[in-house]
Amino acid sequence: MRAITVRDREAGVSGPALEDLPHPHAAENDVIVRVHAAGFTRGELDWPATWTDRAGRDRTPSVPGHEVSGVVTELGYGTTGLSVGQRVFGLTDWARDGSLAEYVAVEARNLAPLPADLDHTVAAALPISGLTAWQGLFDHARLTAGQTVLVHGAAGGVGSIAVQLAREVGARVIGTGRAADRDTVLGLGADVFLALDADPWTAADQVDVVFDVIGGTVLERSAPLVRAGGTLVTIAHPPTVRPEDGRSVFFVVEPDRAHLADLAQRLRDGRLEVRVGSVRPLSEAAAAFAPDRRVEGRTIVRVAED
Repeated sequence: MRAITVRDREAGVSGPALEDLPHPHAAENDVIVRVHAAGFTRGELDWPATWTDRAGRDRTPSVPGHEVSGVVTELGYGTTGLSVGQRVFGLTDWARDGSLAEYVAVEARNLAPLPADLDHTVAAALPISGLTAWQGLFDHARLTAGQTVLVHGAAGGVGSIAVQLAREVGARVIGTGRAADRDTVLGLGADVFLALDADPWTAADQVDVVFDVIGGTVLERSAPLVRAGGTLVTIAHPPTVRPEDGRSVFFVVEPDRAHLADLAQRLRDGRLEVRVGSVRPLSEAAAAFAPDRRVEGRTIVRVAED
């Protein structure tokens, strides 16, 4: 099969290349998915799991990409809940070869059925962003109706979904980003937009929840904005600050079949929008890791047609 691989950690974004690899093996409780569309995170070339397995052993050449949408072609021993020929989408394991390939082996529990009326390209943009937004807002911050949430990076993949989910649950939403993101964030349903590069956002009223995807000084300067008993949630890095009389939470997204299915239903109902900005063939996926390839919305790699 053809796949995007990385072999040298020092090569950075110039390292990914298209090459031929053996067809993946379906271990116990795995399925093999014929990849139709795949999502990736540019920062994953810095993740330890891209280069080593869970025991710390080198596993290169590695295939990046951890969001997949496609069709099941094989079942591993003991696999239940999915069938050959079924359309699925979800997350691949962090420490195994990923989805920027024609085929990928995935634990069946990491995948959810994909309704026939949802396109693979849209589905591949949903798992990491959608589950991260859901888990950050509701599992970790316990956001409820009537509360106020400040979402940093509200025009990005995670932030844009967080704005929509928070608004639907009945929370007041303040979104931040670059000044150019104002119309996008307000269009997603935020009540207020604050430009990190222009507005005095640190003078904002206190909020119940801060959801951060940026880190650094933005994360550090957000702690005083959280009212007593509130929560500062981040996916950027473990925070060194904590709100007074509140909590700080750093987390890594986890697979969840039930919530994937819920997110897919929201897409079908028109209650959720996923921002896909660019679609590239597998042959051009390596170039998509370059830092100057920024687009509005997610970049998705189209591997096969329906």
